Amino acid sequence: MLESLRSREAAMPFIMLTVLIDMVAIGLIIPVLPALVGSFAGSQADQAYWYGVVAFSFGFSNFLASPMLGALSDHFGRRPLLLLGFLGLGLSFFVTALATSIWTLVAVRVVSGAMQTNAAIANAYVADITAPEDRARRFGLLGAMMGLGFIIGPVMGGLLGAIKLQLPFLVAGVLTVVNFTYGYFVLPESLGAAQRKSFRWSATNPLRTLRALAQLKGIGPLVGVVGFSTLAQFVLYTVWVLYTTFKFGWGPLENGWSLAIVGIVSVIAQGFLLGRLLKVFSAQRLAVMGLVSSMLANVMWGAATAGWMMYVIVVANILSTTVAASVQSLISSAADSRSQGQTLGAVNSLSSLMAVVAPTLGAPLLGMVSHLPRGDWRIGAPFYFCAALQAASLYLAVLHFRRHRRAEAAAL
Repeated sequence: MLESLRSREAAMPFIMLTVLIDMVAIGLIIPVLPALVGSFAGSQADQAYWYGVVAFSFGFSNFLASPMLGALSDHFGRRPLLLLGFLGLGLSFFVTALATSIWTLVAVRVVSGAMQTNAAIANAYVADITAPEDRARRFGLLGAMMGLGFIIGPVMGGLLGAIKLQLPFLVAGVLTVVNFTYGYFVLPESLGAAQRKSFRWSATNPLRTLRALAQLKGIGPLVGVVGFSTLAQFVLYTVWVLYTTFKFGWGPLENGWSLAIVGIVSVIAQGFLLGRLLKVFSAQRLAVMGLVSSMLANVMWGAATAGWMMYVIVVANILSTTVAASVQSLISSAADSRSQGQTLGAVNSLSSLMAVVAPTLGAPLLGMVSHLPRGDWRIGAPFYFCAALQAASLYLAVLHFRRHRRAEAAAL
């Protein structure tokens, strides 16, 4: 038993490195995928349309497949599903680099989305090897690795894309092959035979798994918290670059620096501060504080009158980066040890659904105010919408935590 515990502890650095390599590979293509889509489009309008189709294809495919892959990981173990994800991701990168038509890009993103749920399975892996009281801190460490990958990847992608548009995809493919090899030879399995459960097709229906997630004892309104806060985050990602261009006249350099600052703040908060904060505050209180911070930050981003204010608000909003890890730890703790993959796969599926919905809300909302003069506070309409979403998340979180405290008090 002592040897098993030591092996589980040693697995944490392995999975962190795996997630880092995975995020660097994904981050590599962020600066160049729109340009690659544009190389097959006849106009800027066509480019915007087809980029939306490509983004939608991945998100919708991932939404449908995440519950199945999560349930399969509960049956076969985390390691084989992670390896499958690396294989699918690497294949998609290499085929994308060789693509000769827009339909090839759409098809490969569908396949990639269906095979790629590494983040959810990595979280399930961590849940397997971690005591419930330590999960928020360790989910935060994974978030820090993702943030670090988001800093390194886009910078590398921009530099490589300036040499050749397809080069970042080839490098990303090589990185996923490295990750596959590393996982195959080094990464141990985290889910023991006794904790595995039989595979059921009913568990693969994404709508059913979302409903089951909502009905999971101890979860309740936290599903709404994940949904609203994730939607707000993806709307922000959708409009950030265009918003700063319309309002402040920013170009790629300023936006690149702003995204780098976001990544750095995320790494600092989740990699260094979260563990210390959890010694002072409970996961519930930290989630509430983060939602309050995010709500106020979105209002201030929308009302900002100068570009430098955006940087200040990003740094001041550091607590918002702890929300996902805190809420995810609460959801994970409510699920039994045999359902971590299915439960966190459902959370990932919900996030994928929000990623599909966000562009259909954020882009048109920004388009409605894009004619206004530079600096007009009304151009911040998408951020005010995000603030409203975070306010809804905050209400549901407070409601859930109050009910939970009352239930605990009644049980005494």
